Amino acid sequence: MLDQKHLVLESGTGSGKTVCALSGALQAALARGKKVIYLTRTNSQEKQVILELRKINEKAPVFGVALQGRQGTCPLVRRDKELSAGTPEELSRVCRDKRRRVLEDRPGGCRFFKGLQDMDMAQVLDHCRRTLPTAEELIDYCDSLNICPHEVMKELAHDARVVAAPYAYFFMPFIRNSLLDWMECPMGDALLIVDEAHNLPDYTREIESFQLSRYILDMVAKEVEEFGDPEVIKGGSVKDVHDECVRLLDEAIDEYLIDEDGLIPPSFVEEGLMAAFTASSHSLSAMAKLLMEQGDIIRETRFAQGRLPRSFTYSMGAFISYWLSLDEECFVKLVVGGENPCLKAYCIDPVVTTSAILGCGGSLHMSGTLVPLNEYRDSIGLPLDSPMVTFPSPFPKENRRVFYVDDVSTKYEEMQSSPDMVDAIEDHVVQVCNGTRRNTVVFFPSYALMDRFVEDGVSRRISRKVHMEGRGMAQLELMDVVTRFKAASAEGQVLFAVMGGRISEGIDFPEDELEVAIVVGIPYPRPTAKQRALLHYYELKFRKGWEYTVKGPAIRKLQQSIGRLIRTERDVGAALVLDRRITQFSDRLELTPTEHPLQDIQQFFRERGK
Repeated sequence: MLDQKHLVLESGTGSGKTVCALSGALQAALARGKKVIYLTRTNSQEKQVILELRKINEKAPVFGVALQGRQGTCPLVRRDKELSAGTPEELSRVCRDKRRRVLEDRPGGCRFFKGLQDMDMAQVLDHCRRTLPTAEELIDYCDSLNICPHEVMKELAHDARVVAAPYAYFFMPFIRNSLLDWMECPMGDALLIVDEAHNLPDYTREIESFQLSRYILDMVAKEVEEFGDPEVIKGGSVKDVHDECVRLLDEAIDEYLIDEDGLIPPSFVEEGLMAAFTASSHSLSAMAKLLMEQGDIIRETRFAQGRLPRSFTYSMGAFISYWLSLDEECFVKLVVGGENPCLKAYCIDPVVTTSAILGCGGSLHMSGTLVPLNEYRDSIGLPLDSPMVTFPSPFPKENRRVFYVDDVSTKYEEMQSSPDMVDAIEDHVVQVCNGTRRNTVVFFPSYALMDRFVEDGVSRRISRKVHMEGRGMAQLELMDVVTRFKAASAEGQVLFAVMGGRISEGIDFPEDELEVAIVVGIPYPRPTAKQRALLHYYELKFRKGWEYTVKGPAIRKLQQSIGRLIRTERDVGAALVLDRRITQFSDRLELTPTEHPLQDIQQFFRERGK
């Protein structure tokens, strides 16, 4: 990780990646006077960084801090329902104003920031140096002193050799600039560690993408009623632009939407707006600017009223501005269906964002499921000579067995041509769930197939308690489901979950909390317009469209799901894959065919003394 080198590494969960990465990065950082930024996707991963840092600190003193966004740290946000719905940009604006009021001794300031001004910061720093608190512990400590945790985190970042933070703190430019300022660390002096790196390409594609949804347009109409309807283009007001955008969205849905989404012609929006207002592209750019200026007026008015500084008129103007100026090579233009349909510019090249990594002093990208490593390297734009390393699992191979049957498949064409196929898959699930009496997760490739099983009464045919990972389930509700599933009764329980979801990627089930995983089908991406555009782009760029956008993501989801079984050297688990196509991944999974799944799974556990 020295001299702008970038290492890509795959090593299984439980193999000690976090402490090894921290130790190696710290050795390099201390030798060169650099600092370490450790990026995570979840709070639990961030907590693990601090726990490992404590162990390192016992042998060699080192200070670190965990950062989280205002939504989770600001005492005012956590106490105010309206503020909790704010975006980072909106909350930053509110925070700046309240801090300024405190500093200028005006009413309406933040009492927690005021408490920090009156606090002996040396006392807080000393406490944090001694205890190396996790983000949650620091929040509780600051709450006990009535001071602002977010401001304290910023202060601690200055003295920290290691900063653990969510992805957004580096990959959103305005937040990255703030972080480096807090750390007083030039970009070239930062060593970057990206944990669960397999998430990074999709994450960065999404943060660069932008959309204009039905909900935003509905809210624009309400803003017109409340704040007026000024002219923004010759012969056209805000409401006129709104009406034309609604018409274009409806037309795109009617003409181009197929199933989930559809490609729209590259100039569809521009030509529609130019025809509606007899305008040039230059006039549309000026119109977008005026919409954003009206949005700024609305933001200021709302802010003066003590409301979030938000404007959907601004969002509509920003969408048109971005849409007119985007790089056609890096984006694909879509109409997306669903409950809140939208026009969307989807970023197909994550390098638009990830290129910032090359400005660091070096980086380490690691995950338990990163193969094919060259796909990851190429996708995020790392140099071709970047070292790539794979370490095998340190746990006994005999503790895990992956069975598969060859009499079923979830391939769409086969399910359509063989009406009994779904019944056969459901029978396999019911037989194993009723016969093993161990905590079992049934992983589905989609919520749609899970819903089909529920509608067919599969959960009622299973004689044990069945829990469900619901679509869009809130985090607290999900964790309650997981907790109840883990509290296994003597006969075990069953959990229905989705591959690629939060249960398959972010939750540990040590020992008998999970012993059997049933994988229903291969989680190939759906052949949506977005997916086809992605495949085409990678085929043109790397000549590996299928491998990089279909096969690679599928095997990672499979490995993440099956990987829930073995998290320590004591864990024993069996997986059953209900799809003959699994043999396509025999180079990545050690597979055992079976004609009698239940009997073979039972025999496996007997062999392992379970």
